[in-house]
Amino acid sequence: MIFRCLAVTLSICTLAGAAQTHAQDALVTYKSLAPRIALDLAQAALADCQQRGYQVAVAVVDRAGVIQVVLRDRYAGPHTPATASGKAWTAATFRNSTSGLFAISQPGMMQAGIRNLPGAVIIGGGLIVESGGLLVGAVRVSGAPGGDADEACAKAGIEAIQGKLDF
Repeated sequence: MIFRCLAVTLSICTLAGAAQTHAQDALVTYKSLAPRIALDLAQAALADCQQRGYQVAVAVVDRAGVIQVVLRDRYAGPHTPATASGKAWTAATFRNSTSGLFAISQPGMMQAGIRNLPGAVIIGGGLIVESGGLLVGAVRVSGAPGGDADEACAKAGIEAIQGKLDF
């Protein structure tokens, strides 16, 4: 009788462990920028551009490319929020900087077709944000005089919050 109770208890424990394993296999966990950090990143990038004399918009997206923050300086062009958001989405979803994508998608190159994908904005200035080697979001600046200047402001924004991401 004791043996039978022990066998039933062991079977229940085994099934419970198997169910927990299946539940863990059915779900994924990931890291993404918290709203406060996304806002800090956008504000730092905007401040850096302002110090350089640029009127820009800054967009920060989560790892899936969903917009978390968009800031537009008062004199930035009306096109800059949409451009910044598109570039940030492109960087996050392709998991690459938009200047890197620009370089590999020139006409005649194998990846040239990505320029024609709906929503892709392949212009320099979109950067991915990583923590511990994992993609957690992306940032994009639009409105500075050239993709290099946009990217410099985005980099300054990332540097301002990087210490909060690396622990």
